[in-house]
Amino acid sequence: MNMNRKRLNVLVTGGNGQLGRALRAACKGSPDRYVFTDISSLPGGETVFLDVSNKAAVEIVCESEKADVIINCAGYTDVEGAESDPATAARLNAEVPRILAEVCKKTGAVLIHISTDYIFSGEASEPIREDAAPSPLSVYGASKLAGEKAVRDSGCSALILRTAWMWSEYGRNFVRTMLRLMVNRDSIKVVRDQTGTPTYAGDLAAFITNLVSSRSFDKAGTYNYTNLGACSWYDFAVAVRDLSGASCEVAPCSSEEFPQKARRPHYSVLDKSLVQETFGTEIPGWRESLEKHISEVNGN
Repeated sequence: MNMNRKRLNVLVTGGNGQLGRALRAACKGSPDRYVFTDISSLPGGETVFLDVSNKAAVEIVCESEKADVIINCAGYTDVEGAESDPATAARLNAEVPRILAEVCKKTGAVLIHISTDYIFSGEASEPIREDAAPSPLSVYGASKLAGEKAVRDSGCSALILRTAWMWSEYGRNFVRTMLRLMVNRDSIKVVRDQTGTPTYAGDLAAFITNLVSSRSFDKAGTYNYTNLGACSWYDFAVAVRDLSGASCEVAPCSSEEFPQKARRPHYSVLDKSLVQETFGTEIPGWRESLEKHISEVNGN
């Protein structure tokens, strides 16, 4: 399919989640046509109902919307919940990508699939490249790794984007939780022994829409995309406090002080050099994006 000169029909799954809503904002003004699907509604946002676990429904919607590109933002993101409900995690994070990839293979559409740093064990000591051996510690990580494999095995044209620690204006995420807690509490504890890179959903959405508008589909493969830099969750929380002007005390603690069902990687900083070299993209630092975001939230 020659996509270079035609207006593209871009189908977004999980259109009412964090990244989906960021894509709604990022695609405004795009010459391409974006169609957002989900199983929920969004006040003020047009949504096509689609249960992505139903292959027949996916085929019908892709055909009726004449989808040239599918951006898969759907998924089961509750890392703790996945430990108790592995079947749902597998259905949404492994089976759904397989369905979407098979439909893309059949129709010639391109699939842009979102994956995670949690496919790695966290035993690295330097930024993790795309070709590093995965070894997930959790049900969630294993289900996302299975989704990647399903996409690759399908033989469809696909770009897999691994990201991490996503936050935004929307839904439940670390930044919104910290801002709320810092208003209501005098002190909080945050783990200091997990290191990664926060990712502003707006930055990832801008990269994806630019990828679509530049028609860079011949560069299929697996890429890491987070903001630049690295920090612990504690460092992240301190930055939120300092930039927001909150007076809440933030104390460091270990993961053992907050026992959870799902094991998290201690180090999951992703190497972004491949995505920068391949697409010539400029990636903002995580603190830079956080500062801009909080300034906007505060109306400055």
